[in-house]
Amino acid sequence: MNIAIIMGRITKEVDVKYTTSGKCVASFTLAVNRPFKNEQGKYDADFIPVVVWGKAAELVGNSCQKGHRLIVEGRIQVRSFEDKSGNKRYVTEVIANNVEFVEKRETKMEDLGEEVPFN
Repeated sequence: MNIAIIMGRITKEVDVKYTTSGKCVASFTLAVNRPFKNEQGKYDADFIPVVVWGKAAELVGNSCQKGHRLIVEGRIQVRSFEDKSGNKRYVTEVIANNVEFVEKRETKMEDLGEEVPFN
């Protein structure tokens, strides 16, 4: 069984592209807090790449931006490719089946130029 459910904040703007056949694909990274504090008393985060296809990709691309909190349900996929130097590289990502919008980040915090932690 391969089921992943993650909740986190988008770390940068969503990248939306279209395949040669016209299918929409969106990719972004979610910062997902770990459920425990580190030695400094702070929560570490994992930065998890997410890929969304089709109509959901268009919706995410048009509606979401950096700082928005999402819940993503999907499956984990590991793929490989060869880099420019000829080395084999692996990418682990979540291929989303469902995306739920939880909340938008407060824009007034960004306007003040303050750095707001993901959480």
